[in-house]
Amino acid sequence: MRNRRHTLLWMKDLIEHLSRCHDQLEWTSDADTQSFLAEAMLGDLDQCQRLCEQLRGGESAHGARRHLATA
Repeated sequence: MRNRRHTLLWMKDLIEHLSRCHDQLEWTSDADTQSFLAEAMLGDLDQCQRLCEQLRGGESAHGARRHLATA
């Protein structure tokens, strides 16, 4: 149960970070900042997907990508 709680807290932190990046992305007009924020958000989304798959008990994101690549 502790691992599940840790995973959920980590996901909450990632979602809050995504929200902050989104807020910054709304007001910035600087291309470099937009690119940086977009990359940060993609990293957060990737990590969230991995954590969701871990909670679901399914195969890891890496295994899923490997399966799709061979299909």
